Amino acid sequence: MQFPESTLARFAKEVAKYPADQKQSAVMACLAIVQQEQGHVSAAAEDGIASYLGMPAIAVHEVSTFYNMYNTQPVGQFKLNVCTNLPCALRDGDQALDHVCKKLGVEPYGTTADGVFTVQPSECLGACADAPVMLVNDRQMLSFMSNSKLDELLALLKANAEVAK
Repeated sequence: MQFPESTLARFAKEVAKYPADQKQSAVMACLAIVQQEQGHVSAAAEDGIASYLGMPAIAVHEVSTFYNMYNTQPVGQFKLNVCTNLPCALRDGDQALDHVCKKLGVEPYGTTADGVFTVQPSECLGACADAPVMLVNDRQMLSFMSNSKLDELLALLKANAEVAK
């Protein structure tokens, strides 16, 4: 994949943070840049990053698929990660995921027909004592998400999505 000069300039800024022989250390930053610009990291983008950093494409793919924060397929405007790791599952994390999926009419990893929401189970979000927890768009952590709080959140996000259109 050929990246625009503006993207390559952003890559170069990240690579410059590392010794010349360790430019592969910028792989996560480069993935984040592509995702920010394109909404997700395609296989072609992974190949382009690998070429830019001088590393095997499979190594970039391993990073992009290991972390929940990288979307390897298009997602909705609001990506909702609900922690279902064991400590959260014991404190209704699975029930919270089920509630959100039923409310939106999607299966886990699904995106609503209008493209507003994508719902995913997630591994540990590091807030076990606050379960059930949710991470919105890989940026905002929400704790103690009861069904009523989940319903309020979905209504608020839906209202904001309609304003954004």
